[in-house]
Amino acid sequence: MATRSGIICAGNWIVDLVHDIARWPGESDLVRIGAQTRGMGGGAANVISALAKLQTCVPLWPMGAVGDEAHGQFILEECRRLNLPVTQMVTTAGIATAHTHVMSVAGQSRTFFYQGGANDALGVADFPAGTFAQTQARLFYLGYLTLLGDLDYLDSAGTTDAARVLERAQKAGLITAVDLVSIHHPAFEPIVTAAAPFIDYLILNEVEAARATGSETAPSAITDPETLMQMGQQLLAKGVCRAAIIHSAARAIWAGVDGTRTVVEVDPVPAHDIASHLGAGDAFCAGLLYAVHEGWSPKAALALATRVAAASLKGMTATSAIPPLRTLDGARPEPNER
Repeated sequence: MATRSGIICAGNWIVDLVHDIARWPGESDLVRIGAQTRGMGGGAANVISALAKLQTCVPLWPMGAVGDEAHGQFILEECRRLNLPVTQMVTTAGIATAHTHVMSVAGQSRTFFYQGGANDALGVADFPAGTFAQTQARLFYLGYLTLLGDLDYLDSAGTTDAARVLERAQKAGLITAVDLVSIHHPAFEPIVTAAAPFIDYLILNEVEAARATGSETAPSAITDPETLMQMGQQLLAKGVCRAAIIHSAARAIWAGVDGTRTVVEVDPVPAHDIASHLGAGDAFCAGLLYAVHEGWSPKAALALATRVAAASLKGMTATSAIPPLRTLDGARPEPNER
């Protein structure tokens, strides 16, 4: 059998309408929109776009669903512009493409108003086992778990169709990776627990890790290295197969089933260099997936992921500022560090 190579990015495909505002208005108040930018967003879209912009030559395949309207055409055109094949993208008639109004205050956080559309209707039938075998991909990424509508639905057996999709990918010989989203979902922890045995690499931020583990740690303390590692251990106990990777603005940790415990501190990006925080977690995920695909060490993988995330902060959309890997300072580890 030929050596597997490449990454499938599946899950959320969203049109992000990013509104640049000077401040967040009070209730019934009005604030002017200084600029508006349209971009492609969502877990699968952001991660695969970041990987494409890194120009690593790793084969990439998008999978997901869009509506049969202007937003859907925009996503398909963006994929083609990035030289991504769209044969595995489903066009769903009568359902709108998922879209988000993003309110962004420079140097601060951002707020999302989301319409799930075609993402919410994505089902197991949209991930045929034959596709996994055909591509000969090495990695299957699914994101965002907990924002996948029908795929996240917990059935009477306590499992989900997302778990079944991940199991199908693993049985086809792919390494699976999953990302989460910071959303208040009543079944957040059970959804993660159902999928955990079929996730090789679980990638999430500190807030998502706290929700996925039912942690009662105060928000101000969940970025502490020991707390992050404890949550990583709890995620492994749920059945995550290879490693739990938790990232925050201060540091990132890798907790591996082989006993690996790695912490990488994050160099802060000056506030005046930050255009938007939109998509930084997805950029981190993209860097990490490339490093995993290439077999880099946990330390090297975390270092690359944090650098890609830092680069993304300089653009208004999730991936507009991500440079080719060859130009990213310190992106490649020394041979003995891989």
